[in-house]
Amino acid sequence: MKFPKIHTLKEIASLVDCEFVGNDDFEVHGMNEIHVVEPGDIVFVDHPKYYDKALNSAATIILINKNVDCPDGKALLISDDPFRDFNKLTRHFRPFQGANVSISLNAEIGEGTFIQPNCFVGNNVKIGKNCVIHSNVSIYDNTVIGDNVIIHAGTILGGDAFYYKKRPEGFDQLISGGRVVIKDNVGIGALCTIDKGVTGDTTIGEGTKIDNQVHVGHDTVIGKKCLIAAQTGIAGCVIIEDEVTLWGQVGTTSGITIGKKAVVLGQTGVSKSIEGGKTYFGTPVEESREKLKQLAHLKQIPDILNKLK
Repeated sequence: MKFPKIHTLKEIASLVDCEFVGNDDFEVHGMNEIHVVEPGDIVFVDHPKYYDKALNSAATIILINKNVDCPDGKALLISDDPFRDFNKLTRHFRPFQGANVSISLNAEIGEGTFIQPNCFVGNNVKIGKNCVIHSNVSIYDNTVIGDNVIIHAGTILGGDAFYYKKRPEGFDQLISGGRVVIKDNVGIGALCTIDKGVTGDTTIGEGTKIDNQVHVGHDTVIGKKCLIAAQTGIAGCVIIEDEVTLWGQVGTTSGITIGKKAVVLGQTGVSKSIEGGKTYFGTPVEESREKLKQLAHLKQIPDILNKLK
């Protein structure tokens, strides 16, 4: 998430009331999670296990809970609770805006687009040309939708990320300030949920078709011309490359990559990254031919036991 204008390190430190290491006028362009940070971004870290990863990332401002040696060309924001202060920054730069109309007055809707009754279109939403948005679709703030997109009834674009920190008093949610971006010629079925990024974008690539009752987690990037069948659950921060097929009730863990033109058969649990150009099945996931061989061997066990009697 980029800020509307460039801020100084001193200004950001003042917003969250923390100390800092670096020049007062060190430039701060935005904030992001570690997997999508760029120079000029703030990244937060609150566990020693991940200090080195954050300090050596592309981010040039590290919001951290210990005064460590600052790498050259970078700056530190020293906080007793980086998670809390990251949320403060999200609230400041991407505050929640209530609505009193069904379609926001500042939404941009392209020529030839139809929006059916009982839809909600939030603030700063952009919808392209020749789209059809069926009834009871909710499109949260800052969502971007391309041309020739069809979204069926009951789908929700832009819900919060399922991202929590466990505290003694309960679970503390990391506030989502990102977006959902739907490219041209995408089809989305009924009752789907696509969560926005924490600070970046959850993206559905051009020409991809999504069946009914599919969930896509925060910051996931789905490539071009993918097919995703009903009741599939895709976790956050997943990269699905172009022309991938996920058949019904596939589930994935977070932070993995599914390679180009991979085919994942129904009810498979994808617990690790998988190469493209192959067909997969089962839980844990394996190439389908190998998994089916294993199942065939298992069926022979009763006969083998009978022969041993």
